[in-house]
Amino acid sequence: MTVAESEATLVQRRTVGVLVASQALGGIGVFTGITVATLLAEDILGDASFAGMTQTAQLVGAAVVAFLLSQVMAIRGRRVGLALGYGLGALGAGLCIVGGAVGSFAVLLLGTFALGSAVATNSQARYAATDLASPRRRARALSVVVWATTIGAVVGPNLVGPAGDVAEAVGLPALTGPFLFSLVGLFAGAGVLWTWLRPDPLLTARRLADGSGGGPSPRVSLRRVWSVVRTRPRAMAAMAAIAVSHSVMLTVMVMTPIHMSHGGADLEVIGFVISVHIVGMFAFSPLIGWLADLLGPSVVLAAGALVLLLAVALAGSAPAGHSAVLAVGLFLLGLGWSCGVVAASSLLVDAVPLIERPGVQGVADLLQGVCAAIAASLGGVVLASWGYSALNGMAGVLAVVVLGSAVVARARA
Repeated sequence: MTVAESEATLVQRRTVGVLVASQALGGIGVFTGITVATLLAEDILGDASFAGMTQTAQLVGAAVVAFLLSQVMAIRGRRVGLALGYGLGALGAGLCIVGGAVGSFAVLLLGTFALGSAVATNSQARYAATDLASPRRRARALSVVVWATTIGAVVGPNLVGPAGDVAEAVGLPALTGPFLFSLVGLFAGAGVLWTWLRPDPLLTARRLADGSGGGPSPRVSLRRVWSVVRTRPRAMAAMAAIAVSHSVMLTVMVMTPIHMSHGGADLEVIGFVISVHIVGMFAFSPLIGWLADLLGPSVVLAAGALVLLLAVALAGSAPAGHSAVLAVGLFLLGLGWSCGVVAASSLLVDAVPLIERPGVQGVADLLQGVCAAIAASLGGVVLASWGYSALNGMAGVLAVVVLGSAVVARARA
């Protein structure tokens, strides 16, 4: 092992540990507040007609900030970019508290938009785990960081009740309490990154790289990214797979509680099904990363597309209310998403030169957010007009696109 390889191994081990800790804290910050955003909007407005706009604002915020953070990271490295992202998310949580306290829907929307920055950071962190990872271990490194999100996804929603008590104790509306916890979690995550993500993995990778990976950082722009990926079909396939896998998952997941409530399912049962879905999304990601390194990311991506197709077939056949078929379908929906995102993200890293990765990764998450926002909006229309089965049919068509991306990536390997 050379001196450069030894240094890369040591910094990589530290990097993954810091990212896992920050993801856990940041995940609590993200999931605690987002859980009640629509409820707080409904409370402010007096009805639920426009409450869903908080979800749209968060998705758009995540998409926009992902691109902006990529510009920061291309120049200043992962530490500055990721810490800034969580800091902006904490500011968003603070705005949500203010919006709830004064009864302003506009301030709440601005807050959820800024809170999307934390979602973008949570997503971008997975790429930081690959900067110094060896090519044969990239998917595993990435998947461990994805797995760490499980902590926030499980713990966050369970803090809603205690957070409401804390808010009332200090004279704030109960529904602003979760955002207090979000603010603390996101500031803590930013602090962990700022203090301990040293040396910076991206800057270290550039310093250790040979001539093909070093050099000054290019300015990140959509035109620049297009010039990079248009001659790399595997990169284009990976970006498409990331965006469409996420769109399939989000479209069905967001509308499932409505479908269940129409059949008389109570909140506890709905919460259980969504929890099963979250387990599928995150709990098995280390295994998926190991398989992607062993078999190749295109193989796991194809498997993920097939799992998504099976998931929407099961979910679409389930009656309104609760059923074991629906629970299994939602679990597989999460598992298929995990296969798609882990494998496609690893594929994207492999397909793009080191110096261009931050920009391409930022645009990939920008596309992911935009496509998810569009799909979620269309999903509501499809559900209202044609029903839950048609919604899953639309998601199935999108899953075929993921399968096509895997075929392209395999053919161009």
